[in-house]
Amino acid sequence: MSDLKGKIDFVALLSVSNANPNGDPLNGNRPRENFEGYGEISDVCIKRKIRNRWQDMGQRIFVQSDDRADDGFGSLKDRADGCAELKEEIEKRKNADRDKCAGLACREWLDVRSFGQVFAFKGVEVSLGIRGPVSIHQAVSVQPVDIISMQITKSVNSESGKEGKASDTMGTKHRVGFGLYVLKGSVNVQLAEKTGFSQEDARLLKEALKTLFENDASSARPEGSMEVCRLYWWQHEEKTPSVSSAKVHRSIKITPRTDRPASFADYEVRYEDPGCVEPEVFDFV
Repeated sequence: MSDLKGKIDFVALLSVSNANPNGDPLNGNRPRENFEGYGEISDVCIKRKIRNRWQDMGQRIFVQSDDRADDGFGSLKDRADGCAELKEEIEKRKNADRDKCAGLACREWLDVRSFGQVFAFKGVEVSLGIRGPVSIHQAVSVQPVDIISMQITKSVNSESGKEGKASDTMGTKHRVGFGLYVLKGSVNVQLAEKTGFSQEDARLLKEALKTLFENDASSARPEGSMEVCRLYWWQHEEKTPSVSSAKVHRSIKITPRTDRPASFADYEVRYEDPGCVEPEVFDFV
């Protein structure tokens, strides 16, 4: 694997149509929104989708969903112990070399060398924190979103012995009518050098962002209801470019063409050169 050539910035435009992109468990699983009504998708949710895509690409992932576990381990502790070299080093307890532990973990799992990871398990004296080079912002909608709710019921009995069909209320489903969300992120070269995040890993990150919602459908997110519309990818030549990530991210200007946009085509998206390398632009609509 080759070293990362230079700092990376990226912006992805994501459309949501009649779907719940990220439910808030503290608010009845309604789509997340801030106090001004703008929709949000948490960085944790986005990283989960990226990890899932990497798994689909055959990469080794440390933080796996239980329903997608592909290595036979049922917990993070078991997965960490499954790496013989890492387990051997951790069992040295106070004499464990934390830098060596970090190196082993980063070599073993792509998401660890990308996002970082905290290794702290009950009954284990060694705790380890790894800072990853890939930072992901929470995605925020361009405009406030309309949240639509519907009551759902069941039409069959859950238990035998009851006469007729039950129609007991089971709950409420929520969805965003339409929203265009902006996802921003970057890759820090200095941290990449520490974790071993390579140019090939950057390519895998780019591919995951391009196909973020593949194999992600559910009743809350039907197939085709969430889409990556466009991806901007800046591969700088310097480790620390003269133009900040904030300025690069602000170079994407989005203006609604109508009062109530219903598709990506209802927005005007333009790029204003911030004075850095030209981005790669990938259109998917």
